[in-house]
Amino acid sequence: MAETRSTAPVPTPAVAHWEVVLPDEHATGRLAMDLAALLQAGDVVALEGDLGAGKSTLARALIRELAQDPLLEVPSPTFTLIQTYDLPRHRVVHADLYRLGDTSELEELGWYDLTDGAVTLVEWPERVGEGALPANRLELRITIPPEAPEQRRRVRLLGHGRLAGALRRMRAIRSLIDTAGFGPAQRRHLQGDASTRTYERLIGSRRNAVLMNAPRRPDGPIVRDGKSYSAIAHLAEDVKPFVALARGLKGLGFSAPTIYAADLDAGLLVMEDLGEEGVLAGTPPAPMPERYEVAVDVLAALHALDLPDTLPVAPGIDHVLPAYDLDALLIEVELLLDWYLPHRGLPPAAPLARASFRRLWTQALAGSLAQKPSWVLRDYHSPNLMWIEERDGLEQIGLLDFQDAVMGPPAYDVASLTQDARVDVPEELELALLGRYLKARRAAEPDFDLRSFAASYAVMGAQRATKILGIFARLNQRDGKPGYLRHIPRIWSYLQRSLAFTDLAPLKAWFDAHVPPPEGEVPGEMLAAARAAAPPSFLARPAAPVPPLPAETGDEPADDPIDDLAGLPEEAPPVIETSSASGTPEAVTTDMPAAPPSPPNPS
Repeated sequence: MAETRSTAPVPTPAVAHWEVVLPDEHATGRLAMDLAALLQAGDVVALEGDLGAGKSTLARALIRELAQDPLLEVPSPTFTLIQTYDLPRHRVVHADLYRLGDTSELEELGWYDLTDGAVTLVEWPERVGEGALPANRLELRITIPPEAPEQRRRVRLLGHGRLAGALRRMRAIRSLIDTAGFGPAQRRHLQGDASTRTYERLIGSRRNAVLMNAPRRPDGPIVRDGKSYSAIAHLAEDVKPFVALARGLKGLGFSAPTIYAADLDAGLLVMEDLGEEGVLAGTPPAPMPERYEVAVDVLAALHALDLPDTLPVAPGIDHVLPAYDLDALLIEVELLLDWYLPHRGLPPAAPLARASFRRLWTQALAGSLAQKPSWVLRDYHSPNLMWIEERDGLEQIGLLDFQDAVMGPPAYDVASLTQDARVDVPEELELALLGRYLKARRAAEPDFDLRSFAASYAVMGAQRATKILGIFARLNQRDGKPGYLRHIPRIWSYLQRSLAFTDLAPLKAWFDAHVPPPEGEVPGEMLAAARAAAPPSFLARPAAPVPPLPAETGDEPADDPIDDLAGLPEEAPPVIETSSASGTPEAVTTDMPAAPPSPPNPS
């Protein structure tokens, strides 16, 4: 059956608690790992307990986890009262207030300035007094159970405010990691993407895995026709689409991650680690042509298949891939009006200009929307493509970040790869990759319409570039992520190249009249090149209907740049099986294992 989703808010209690038993220092280290993963800037951890209970031991382990340095020197702040650390992800303040005379000394110590925006660990927090600790805090009460072994400790965790929800999520994550067989694994934060998802590498004794932490996406404000932006653009709100596509791609022989364990309601996955090697090399990073060739071969093989629009997620749960329809494509390009224009110092487009913009795009997109749809993975570019050296053929490309997949024009993902938003793709390489794709498609489908695809490639390249200009401006202005602005000159150059396609002349005229180039961010020579950009020769021609092209004969006119791209077939990829496991319910009291047993082999 098709999945049903509720966007109603779920009430969240303001306080949450959990009790764990720590049999030894190894278990203390595991708890520190879990705590380090949930803490954010501004959070306070209040460590309570008698002398000798182990507050400093837990604080030391937590600071080392936050630093991801097990050998970091962590002196006790018993005499200095406050010790600070500037770590890669957080600034950390470690305070031992046992010797604090009264709360007036906090000002002298610089307490309020030091703790502002820091992760703060406080031993003897009761010395601070009422009101000095923030609402978002985590209280840890450490006790020594009667007649227990020397190292055994009981810890009661009490989360307040934001940390109430974070504590519940920490429990769910620990349960899923244990279920997947990676309980003893080390947890290491991975650099994420532009989304709210976070990732960790689970380093096991025999294999690694990746934890995806993707809380359900809020539906967002209504923007049009009673719908939010994410609903109109068909963006995934939970992990079910990722699970469905991962299994679907894997079943067709492509290297999507195997799902080891999933908590679908919580938005948590433990999945196969496809490694760290990508498709770029050098400084600055540049495309490795031989790897981009395999990546475009993957698309050609995928697009040659008859693909379903409904995929299983779990027993009784299906995911329906939405159509990449006109409403979705238009709401995306309008990001340019709402975010890029203000970024360049202009007001959002006036109603008449916006209406003209939408009308021109509606006309331009008509041909692409009329084509047979395929799976559009939507972010098919270098950050989401891994290179798996030990595999063969198409399986050497590992696929990530496809949860927003839709049914739409195949040319979209081809443009996403050959006009990579994060790195410069030389025009010669773009043409070579496009030619390789077209040869493979015609070899698999003798009646494949090369010219219609070429027209769609120009249109979808322009659509994607227009959207990304708006997204990168939004990431800077709304989300405080200015690093994406450095990519805008490249995207502008791609846009000019695509808009030079003959059939897009009316749309290009609108851009010329209303959209300024990124003057302040483009080196002079790059700006000149963008303004003078010419499309590949075959894109400069209108996509007029032509008779069907022969598949492998030499009858094509030698001077036709589209026909010159016809070529040889590819072998069909093998089929790969996949499996998954589900999470288990939480327990109120948890015994953290003392020694790291050999983890089971996840399947």
